[in-house]
Amino acid sequence: MGSEMAEGLGTSHDLVRLSATDIAVLPKDNAIVVQPIGSIEQHGPHLPVGTDAFVAEAVVRGSVALLGDAGPQAWILPTLSYGRSIEHEGFDGVITLSTDTLLGVCRDLGRSVAASGFKRLVFVNGHGGNLEVLDVVLRDIHLETGLMVFRIAPVMFGTPEGLECPDAEFGAHADFLETSMMLALDPSMVHMDRAQAGGEAGVQIFGKHQVHGLGPLVTTGWLTSDMSSNGVLGDPRGATAEIGRRIVDHWQARIADCYREIARFSFGAAS
Repeated sequence: MGSEMAEGLGTSHDLVRLSATDIAVLPKDNAIVVQPIGSIEQHGPHLPVGTDAFVAEAVVRGSVALLGDAGPQAWILPTLSYGRSIEHEGFDGVITLSTDTLLGVCRDLGRSVAASGFKRLVFVNGHGGNLEVLDVVLRDIHLETGLMVFRIAPVMFGTPEGLECPDAEFGAHADFLETSMMLALDPSMVHMDRAQAGGEAGVQIFGKHQVHGLGPLVTTGWLTSDMSSNGVLGDPRGATAEIGRRIVDHWQARIADCYREIARFSFGAAS
């Protein structure tokens, strides 16, 4: 395989650049296939609808690059830009898969990866609305194919030490964190002149109350429109590319560490 890459056709880590013959002879015992997954949905008046997919792909590419020659070997699948975004329906620009469709797509991906002889599949998820579906399908794929399947949610790594988002109490969507990351990744798609706070009522869901949507005690089937008229949950004003780069770098480093652990993992093996 040549080392030169055609512009716009990805990198040497992209599985789709290889031929079937190349894939057949890959060492697969510790190799990882990585599936970035995001969504197409409104992100307030200032961010592109592809934000979650852009962030997922960026952190996957950066984290795989950090593995270097020491490995483990990781192969990136094309980003699955569509996700389950039903919580954003009613806003312009939302293109969502149903729960059943996303489950089916992920199962089919798992079957296909297993059929090529790989043993480890990692979903790196950029959209909160996909989490429940992914957590269900991990076990389905493993039961059906024997494939070891993992889900990484980069947002769970938080921010680098010493960096706190000013809207941390209620920020969850199109907020300071997401806006800063998009400014770092591609400022041409960010309209800071339109940035505005929204969804302060989200403290009821994401903040200090016992009744919330992201915690272990009580969960409710909230919709974005229950909490925000502009689609924002948080306050993106004051976001900067410098802060965004620190967050992206932090996530990429943590994900690379996860890959290394996943490559060593097997059920029943001593830690």
